[in-house]
Amino acid sequence: MSTVQQTPSGVTLDVDHTDAAYRVWLKEAVRKVQADANRSADTHLLRFPLPEQWGIDLYLKDESTHPTGSLKHRLARSLFLYGLCNGWIRPGRPVIEASSGSTAVSEAYFAKLIGVPFIAVMPRTTSAEKCRLIEFHGGQCHFVDDSRKLYEESARLAVETGGHYMDQFTYAERATDWRGNNNIAESIFRQLQLERFPEPAWIVATAGTGGTSATLARYVHYMQYDTRICVADPENSCFFEGWTNGDPDVTCDCGSRIEGIGRPRMEPSFVPGAIDRMMKVPDAASVAAVRALEQAIGRKAGGSTGTGLWSALKIVAEMVAEGRRGSVVTLLCDPGDRYLDKYYSDTWLTEQGLDIAPYATAIEQLLQTGVWPE
Repeated sequence: MSTVQQTPSGVTLDVDHTDAAYRVWLKEAVRKVQADANRSADTHLLRFPLPEQWGIDLYLKDESTHPTGSLKHRLARSLFLYGLCNGWIRPGRPVIEASSGSTAVSEAYFAKLIGVPFIAVMPRTTSAEKCRLIEFHGGQCHFVDDSRKLYEESARLAVETGGHYMDQFTYAERATDWRGNNNIAESIFRQLQLERFPEPAWIVATAGTGGTSATLARYVHYMQYDTRICVADPENSCFFEGWTNGDPDVTCDCGSRIEGIGRPRMEPSFVPGAIDRMMKVPDAASVAAVRALEQAIGRKAGGSTGTGLWSALKIVAEMVAEGRRGSVVTLLCDPGDRYLDKYYSDTWLTEQGLDIAPYATAIEQLLQTGVWPE
């Protein structure tokens, strides 16, 4: 602990920490990250086929087409720009992140892009394919047995290595420019401009950090749209309970089976006051929905996509029942080939005690009749 020295009367103290070599490195690092945005910031908006007579359009924003294959590519880019411009990321020092997989894949990509080491602190249950992708991009996987220990282990490693703990769960909502700048919300509305219902009735997101739902909700409010925001939460996650009960201290004892979303605590980046609605979705329903998506459009997707799609279909059913026309948007978060040994494996479903048949039947009945089963 140092003691503040008294300034001599009439003397101006002047300390300049300018590091010319670092500033050259920083400018080049920021340029590389921004160049990636120019190449890959926009993604496709896919239509999920619904009966024409319903007068409802359902879209999926396909974030799997990013260079690292997931919605988290946007987040990782924003976090790296935030860390670089704050002076937190330094040449030669590792970036460390607590992640269940997809964010780590994307952050490993950006770390390699600017030439710094990367360490992903992940649950030991993270899919083998995600681990392979992290290592493919030059990252290192550091596993913990208890997912609740991700945060403190990441912070410990940052101190031990002299690196920077990115902390997506704290900084996700503040690192992204929610007013625009080609964020996901602005992209959705721009792509809907020539559709028959350009202002969607609902946008459905899922919550890992909570940053995406915060960006969507803030943008909608800022632009004065009537669109409402729904967040779908999986089992073994506390966002729904924290939101419905107004309890930011709620916790959950076990981790989510739906990788990338669902947290054991209310993360700082989750902004409950910005969103309109939440749904708690059974994991079996999430799996049934991604399998229905493959049947409908021929694309495999991860479990988080299923969580959002199930909720979007429930909203579609409500609109049909009320005779309302309009559009609904949800997200295709990442590709299903990362989860062939999980959500597309009947053996895994049996091991987890998940029966998707009733939920698959519910989706089939909705698409055939327009009626959501009781």
